[in-house]
Amino acid sequence: MSALSRAARAFPTLLRVGVAAALAYRAEMLIWMLTTTMPLVSLALWSAVAESGPVGRFGARDFTAYFLAILIVRQLTGSWLVWEMNMDIKSGALSQRLLRPIHPLITYAADNLAALPLRAMLCLPIAIIALVATSGERFEPTAFELGIWAASLVGAWAINFFTMALIGSLAFVIESSTAVFDVYLAAFMIFAGYLVPIELFPSWLGDIARVLPFRYSLAFPVELITGLLPPGRALTELGVQWAFAAGTAAVALVAWRAGVRRFSAFGG
Repeated sequence: MSALSRAARAFPTLLRVGVAAALAYRAEMLIWMLTTTMPLVSLALWSAVAESGPVGRFGARDFTAYFLAILIVRQLTGSWLVWEMNMDIKSGALSQRLLRPIHPLITYAADNLAALPLRAMLCLPIAIIALVATSGERFEPTAFELGIWAASLVGAWAINFFTMALIGSLAFVIESSTAVFDVYLAAFMIFAGYLVPIELFPSWLGDIARVLPFRYSLAFPVELITGLLPPGRALTELGVQWAFAAGTAAVALVAWRAGVRRFSAFGG
């Protein structure tokens, strides 16, 4: 319990340090943000298709709302931890983190969360554009629904962060965990609804996508805020999402501990 209380006391300071670092490397942050704009390409493609008629229940405005929401949610819940962990493990810099009284994953989390204000500044004009472009047709949630959506963003961030921690931990035993991340990213783009709304998938592929964690790391919050998900299913789906988040965190912690033991055994 003392370790948890110590981490809780230190976390605000870690956030301030992370914000300072994000501001110092804001150009790098902007480049990272610009590499996640693929939804804008999908928006242009699907809007052109929808000009000749709706695709399922998606018209041009629906595609606008969906892909702009994808961009916003991705910015607010994405994580780059796998590259940072891979670099720290291979360079030996992880040794310095292990000597500190705070668990390294907590400092990594603080670094990731500290970047959210800058990302939010980018997302605000995108949200305004979405409201104007869609006349607010799908952006009229109640306060309760906004609360569920906020909780879904936290759950999506947790899934993404701990998935990156799990993949990053592979760097303890393989040359580069970023190669594994490339495979994960390809699956993410398909099954998370990043490039195509899941409900436009063939039925068999949609059924697969709905039981995988990818959807809960991106498409689920988007479906909530754009009105694609029936309100009666929101709480149940939120429970499933948080179960995935807890499971991912547990597996990531097991992989981390096993990796650190190996790292220490070889003089890291």
